[in-house]
Amino acid sequence: MAEAADRDSKTEEPTEKKIRDTVEKGNLPVSREAPILASLLASMAFIAFQSREGAHRLLLTLETTFENPLQWDLETGADALHLLRMFSIESGHIVLPATAFFLIGGIVAALVQNPLQFNVERVRPKYSNVSPTSGWSRIFGLRGLIEFGKAVFKFVVIGAVSGFILFGTLPTLLRTMQSDPVLLPELILEMAMKLLAGVSMATIILVAADLAMSRITWRRDLRMTKQEIKDEHKQSEGDPMVKARQRQIARDRVRKRMMSAVPGATLVIANPTHYAIALRYVREEGGAPTVVAKGTDLVALKIREIAEEHDIPVIEDKLLARSMYDHVEIDQMIPPQFFKAVAELIYFLYSRTGAKVGIHAA
Repeated sequence: MAEAADRDSKTEEPTEKKIRDTVEKGNLPVSREAPILASLLASMAFIAFQSREGAHRLLLTLETTFENPLQWDLETGADALHLLRMFSIESGHIVLPATAFFLIGGIVAALVQNPLQFNVERVRPKYSNVSPTSGWSRIFGLRGLIEFGKAVFKFVVIGAVSGFILFGTLPTLLRTMQSDPVLLPELILEMAMKLLAGVSMATIILVAADLAMSRITWRRDLRMTKQEIKDEHKQSEGDPMVKARQRQIARDRVRKRMMSAVPGATLVIANPTHYAIALRYVREEGGAPTVVAKGTDLVALKIREIAEEHDIPVIEDKLLARSMYDHVEIDQMIPPQFFKAVAELIYFLYSRTGAKVGIHAA
């Protein structure tokens, strides 16, 4: 009941971070029927390309051995070991290719479903795998029903296909009782190919449905609650309250640094109450005038107050102050479009005082 309620509360699609973390832990959607299909196809490939040659070599060896058994000395254990080694080598011509086909089929089945990934989480022991409670929920839950449905499909459909193929070959099997036994291996291989082909066709349908269902179930299990999305956002982006506090601290530091630089300014361009830009220009330092402070409202009033305390000229120019505020940055030279206007103000101050502008700030 609690599990169903928890699943019902997860109404949001998983985020990219949730999917990425899940994949990194090795939790991937897989079909348990895909390796079975790969084994069937590997068996067909082995019968078609390798079984005849390997079986022929093994039969030839057995025939030579049993038709003339006196050629083998079995007086000591070394002789028996030599004979056993020979049979093992000949059997290897069948076993090793078969193993290679099944190994390649398993690897292809895994790669088709998901990219190759090495992860220890998949093999690490988990209590949930041996927990009776978890096992009970797996058996009688949705996954248990899906597995039961697949078992019923395999029993009914694959059993029916196999029975139909075997029933069709029954007359041929009856005729072999009166035919040459040498033809029996070829007949068995032919029947095996038909049986594997029919079962593989039915298994392909099962695998396609299982792949789709496994991905749907995997995606559904990754769904999140709204609170989980909020918590993840806080973890990835940071707590909004903490970030706001950090921004406030940063602004306070910048403001203090600005105010400490205002006494070294050459002039302040201001809107009467709303904007203020403090500029420093000393010819010996070279370059264009530099912005040492800027602000609006209370900060602008504070800049003007400090400037007046240190006898720094404050020039009121509403349009210039507003325009410069949007285009200048602290500790940077003014943009070229303001060169002329600022140069005229500096020349005006120079003409009015009859002294070198900025001499008090040098």
